[in-house]
Amino acid sequence: MNWLSPSILAADFNRLGEQIRCVRDNGAQALHFDVMDGMFVPSISFGMPVLESIRKETDLFLDVHLMIREPIRYVNEFVKCGADLITVHYEACCDVMQTIEAIRKTGVKVGLSIRPETPVSVLRPFFGKLDLILIMSVNPGFGGQTLMEGTYDKLRELRALMAANPEMFPDGQYPRVEVDGGVNLSNVAGLLEAGADTIVTGSAVFRGDIEANTKQFMAILSGK
Repeated sequence: MNWLSPSILAADFNRLGEQIRCVRDNGAQALHFDVMDGMFVPSISFGMPVLESIRKETDLFLDVHLMIREPIRYVNEFVKCGADLITVHYEACCDVMQTIEAIRKTGVKVGLSIRPETPVSVLRPFFGKLDLILIMSVNPGFGGQTLMEGTYDKLRELRALMAANPEMFPDGQYPRVEVDGGVNLSNVAGLLEAGADTIVTGSAVFRGDIEANTKQFMAILSGK
């Protein structure tokens, strides 16, 4: 099943509860929560108090994307505040495997992300350890960017690499493949065809008619 995970980075925080209910009621399965520290990426966003407040508001799956240096420092705190999945960046961890194992020990799901310039091949050692792989389709840190054309080939390459290494998925459970950055109604079908099954989008959902936007995305994701 394909999932829609709207990024609240683009939401109106004055109406956040209302907007979360709107995307939930119109089919979104998750909320994407972008945490930025001003060091790994230039921008600063929000942190644990906001996540804790959102957890009280919704039963949606909370997809927490840590764009911060050495995220292992904060794993337990984000879990306590309600994260269902924590995704960290390959490029932000001194010891990626240790960070993955620290997340796994808390009982929540684990994701690993790579920047556009990072090759898909770096992910192979972590196959079998992950519930989700996030392919960034823009340089992380800012909303509203244009999706990079190389994303489609990168998704295909990831799917091919996983298919070529079935021994790393002994239970037959492959991780979800998420794409984040510049996703809109005109390119989402191509991203699904290339191999994504979890779609993160902010502006394309939260700008304009949120109900209509969500319904249109869900129609494409469900193949209608």
